[in-house]
Amino acid sequence: MPQALPATTIIAQLDRFRRTAPLTHVITNDVVTGFTANVLLALGAAPAMITAPEEAGSFAAIASALSVNVGTLTSAQAATIRIAVQAASRAGTPWVLDPVAAGVLPYRTELCQELLQQHPAAIRGNASEIMALAGQAAAGKGVDSANQSDQAIDAAKALATRSGAIVAVTGEIDYITDGERVVSIKAGDPLMTRVTGTGCALSSVVAAFVAGCPAEERLNAVASACAVMAIAGQRAAARAKGPGSFVPLFLDNLYLLDAITITEALA
Repeated sequence: MPQALPATTIIAQLDRFRRTAPLTHVITNDVVTGFTANVLLALGAAPAMITAPEEAGSFAAIASALSVNVGTLTSAQAATIRIAVQAASRAGTPWVLDPVAAGVLPYRTELCQELLQQHPAAIRGNASEIMALAGQAAAGKGVDSANQSDQAIDAAKALATRSGAIVAVTGEIDYITDGERVVSIKAGDPLMTRVTGTGCALSSVVAAFVAGCPAEERLNAVASACAVMAIAGQRAAARAKGPGSFVPLFLDNLYLLDAITITEALA
């Protein structure tokens, strides 16, 4: 049975995150690079969008965390991702996989399956992506899921057990699991789906939250990352008139998020 995450846990994880200001190496898709950097900056992390293959390995080894997103995958980017992930694994840098559209196209699906062998700290995807990575039949619609997040709970648990990663299935309700325990986050707003990059940015926030986090606390860290994004989105949507006004309000709410607003949102 999924458990709710206490506000005190989210507050503690956000406080740890902001005190450490993790240097977060982000290899993401071309559509969301700027937005992702702004999300990380608003929360208090230090983003670095290092993509040159000549630099990716060296930087992944010194970063606090690495986030990998295969949204606009090319053969050149795949090579960079392999270099960065291998370097992160050797250096002990926690890294996060965002398997955009896995299960829809063979090339990216095969790359994601290959990357799973490099022991990601966390995997963040929609229901269809997580089900596909777990080897289950899924109904993806391009980069969007045609499955509900609760349909992927068993797949997420199986994938977490097999990979050793914390697996987050995001949707109307987020489910985060280590293979045994399952935490649910119910917040956010449908308006978040009308803006490009909220899910991709979340994966980088997950990476930043697992930076410097003991392995036994990673489930709480990943769930807290999902919670702060959802709470900020919910608060922004309450004042936004549409997608255009949502984005600056979302960034402001990430920046202003504190113990009071978290407690109120989960009350």
